[in-house]
Amino acid sequence: MQKSKRVFLGSIATETNTFSPLRTSLQDFKDSFYAPPGQHPKTPTLCSAIYPVARSRADEFNWHIIEGTASWAEPGGIVNQKTWEFLRDQILEEIKIAMPLDIVILGLHGAMVSQGCLDCEGELLSLVREIVGSAAIIGATFDPHSHLSSLRTEKLNVITVFKEFPHTDFVEIAENLISLVHRTSVDEINPVISTFDCLMIEVLPTSRQPMRGFVDKIKALEGHGSVLSISIIHGFMAGDVPDLGSKIIVITDNDKKVGEMLAEKLGLELFSMRGKTRPEFLTVVEALDKAEGSKVSPTVIADVWDNPGGGVPGDSTILLREMLRRNIQKAALATIWDPIAVRTCFSAGEGAAFRLRFGAKMSQFSGEPLDMDVVVRRAMCDAVQSFGQSVVPLGDAVWIEVNGVDLILNSVRSQVFNPDVFSNFGIDVSRKKILVVKSTNHFQDAFSKISQNILYAAIGGPYPNRPETNLYCNLIREIWPRVENPHG
Repeated sequence: MQKSKRVFLGSIATETNTFSPLRTSLQDFKDSFYAPPGQHPKTPTLCSAIYPVARSRADEFNWHIIEGTASWAEPGGIVNQKTWEFLRDQILEEIKIAMPLDIVILGLHGAMVSQGCLDCEGELLSLVREIVGSAAIIGATFDPHSHLSSLRTEKLNVITVFKEFPHTDFVEIAENLISLVHRTSVDEINPVISTFDCLMIEVLPTSRQPMRGFVDKIKALEGHGSVLSISIIHGFMAGDVPDLGSKIIVITDNDKKVGEMLAEKLGLELFSMRGKTRPEFLTVVEALDKAEGSKVSPTVIADVWDNPGGGVPGDSTILLREMLRRNIQKAALATIWDPIAVRTCFSAGEGAAFRLRFGAKMSQFSGEPLDMDVVVRRAMCDAVQSFGQSVVPLGDAVWIEVNGVDLILNSVRSQVFNPDVFSNFGIDVSRKKILVVKSTNHFQDAFSKISQNILYAAIGGPYPNRPETNLYCNLIREIWPRVENPHG
């Protein structure tokens, strides 16, 4: 029997909105997800699915796994430099202790920016390569809302990226990576990475056409001829970095020419879809008019730009204020982030009726705080919601009733993924006419199972949603829509 291969697992992940009024510290990672060596749960998280997947295949592949720290912070503002250096150096030290290593597998996001580094993942991968040497295999998973630098592709042997938006396939993509890394380690394949810069930035939901068909197409191409894997980097428009924008990644089995040709072909096809992929974005008034007039129940309204998953606070009161002005009943909203209001409600206790100020604390774009008579219906310590196989923390959270509207206030920021964000508190979504969620598209898969009418409300806020006019300082390439045709 061949000697077992020594395999290190590690994960550092967050998505940095460089325009956000927030800042990200080590406490934000610990509030969301922080698992020291040997403490990663059996269930996967968005960027650490490599752990349970690698564990499940270890005996089959004859792998000796050494688990390093896994950490995740809810998307937010620029990462405190000491926090980045601590998390980076922690992983690097764990790798040094684990040496010699045959394989390093990392669960990354790909849009992390610290005070002193515009390419945190590239810096990490470069330092990992210095430690493990050129012979070791390094593989990584990425979120498509990331930035692909040449430094990353130079240091990696294998890259896989979530294909779906919403990211319902994060476990499958970890499985793909693990398989490709194993095949590389036994000399079955020789992966070669090719990329193409689409020179564009756009919202690219795969739950609707034309992106649905595009993703199905690239999945059908994988495994044919020399093509091993195809990925799309959507890009993250809220990250002011040199590599912002969409890119195509093609991995072939030692066939650079085919990889480059296919990456360019697919990249230009994606570019041709620019301006055609977004859902219809409505104003607050338009969204509520349609919801109130709909015969479908419940109607779901997504407050797309107050999405904590995009790095903003998630404390806007603008849509809720209009709902209250209209005296809308049989409605529920999740969530408004307000740790102070949550604490006050806990102090008051379940059943308490009192006047509460909540919301709109972090940004001039979030509206004004609301001062309302509320009833505390439920106070829950360490509340959670589901996202596929993952459990997402909300922290201490409360269900309050405000003039007939059921509202979830949370202390740990999170976008909405699943209707159980309501039902875990005892709110029956089937009895609601309108459900409002703070999310761009990750809610879509789960909520489409309970609603046939999903609306998207685009409300101005701290999320920089107009790339043609965003005040980028580090973006030096010409990309659409800042220029009409950057390809000439």
